[in-house]
Amino acid sequence: MSKITKQLNKQLENNINEKVIKDETLGRWFNGNEITQDVKKVRDELVDLHVGSSDVVLVCLPNTAAYPVITQAIWEVGAIMHPISATTPKEELKQALNEHDYVLSIVSDDLVDAVLEDRLASVTTLDLQTYPMLKLIRDRNLVGHDEQIPAEDDLALIMNTSGTTGKPKRVGITHRLLLNGFEHDIESHKMTPEDTTLVVMPMFHINAQAVSILSTRLSGGKIVISKKFSASRFWNQVRNNGVTWVSVVPTIVNILLINKKANESYSDDINLRFVRSSSFALPLDKLTAFQTRFHTQILEGYGMTETASQCTINPFDAPKVGSAGKPFKTDVKIMVDGKIAQESNITGEIVVRGDHVISDYLDPHPDSFQDGWFLTGDLGYFDEDGYLFVKGRKKDIISRGGEKVAPAQVENALSQLNAVKEVSVIGTPDDLYGEAVTAVIIPRGQQDDDLLRQKIQDHAKKTLAKYEQPTRIFFVDDYPRNATGKVIRLKLREQVMTTMVGRGA
Repeated sequence: MSKITKQLNKQLENNINEKVIKDETLGRWFNGNEITQDVKKVRDELVDLHVGSSDVVLVCLPNTAAYPVITQAIWEVGAIMHPISATTPKEELKQALNEHDYVLSIVSDDLVDAVLEDRLASVTTLDLQTYPMLKLIRDRNLVGHDEQIPAEDDLALIMNTSGTTGKPKRVGITHRLLLNGFEHDIESHKMTPEDTTLVVMPMFHINAQAVSILSTRLSGGKIVISKKFSASRFWNQVRNNGVTWVSVVPTIVNILLINKKANESYSDDINLRFVRSSSFALPLDKLTAFQTRFHTQILEGYGMTETASQCTINPFDAPKVGSAGKPFKTDVKIMVDGKIAQESNITGEIVVRGDHVISDYLDPHPDSFQDGWFLTGDLGYFDEDGYLFVKGRKKDIISRGGEKVAPAQVENALSQLNAVKEVSVIGTPDDLYGEAVTAVIIPRGQQDDDLLRQKIQDHAKKTLAKYEQPTRIFFVDDYPRNATGKVIRLKLREQVMTTMVGRGA
């Protein structure tokens, strides 16, 4: 077994009769013995199906206690897991199956027919304690391999991350990179066997996989798995299960602040050590309001799929609002014109390297690497105290009359409005200024467009520099998104420009 699988088995052995994982949908806890039995059942079936060393297993399931079971079983036979969104459309799923060789697919019942279409395959049903009637679909056109103990540099996970064209990049993460990432997470978050985490993020994301699930298991803690985030149930889940920390994104923080049922269900007997927030920086007023209202500390950090988790984190005893914290067991620098900046407060591309950072994608993207550094494509700077501030995506920068506008800066400001559910900022052609700062808004509930547009403009004048204020505002029901749920800005820009042409703008 690899070091990871050895430690996962040790955790189960140490908790044979103790609660380890709870599935909120099933409404029950599973002890170490029950998880061990399910791991063995899946593992034995993989061996019988001739799924083993270097074979890739596609997993397309909602959040479930079976996820960590399946992950461990796949790794024990030396295979590779590729989790994707449970909401993947059937046509997109079929396209993925045609483009890549998946010896085995594990999908929810509603996707079985899509996997079987035009494919010679067999279906095995396993009755697990964590997932009754789990479907395993073996592609009989592909030759599998024997089980084999994986080496530390063998792939453990393939994960999708957003590409600039909307086509996901495939990130291959080895057992070694994962283990290093987990160990850093455990140390930086001060995880212990006394901790219990609540998983509300989708489990096909690196956030849930690495930070919440595997780090908690390797630290000996307990896991509560929710099928999805629910504001009305959130605080009851935390209270009833003795949850000590949760990993979220800023959107969840905002929802908890404004949701009536969430506020009504909160009580002072809830004792979270911290809430970890990543993706983009929380506005000062939102962060302060959350910490005051819910009596818990928010820790903001910075990481990505390519780094098997985090690169920076705010220290518990010295957090700096608006920053992504300080580097933790990772080299993080700012690169300007191909050279590493030596001074603080210089904005450039964030580059990283470390024992948990990939050195290449599965599909070559040489422009993402330079002299041992991974070029993140994110813009940011370090202040004089060594805290990282993330300012947006390099390729998303809007050039307005010679001024450079980071979409994330504008998005953070406009997201402070409760009437705004989501906001994406893009550049659209402008005859005078080159590009116009264009805000594409998903409103919260039914709103009068003219009144909301005026409210947004008034707020922008108070919170943004003049050149950053959006001069065009559009309202939409949703954005074009890729398989990981991220906004495809190129397609969004095309849609907005089509609308502009239709209006004669």
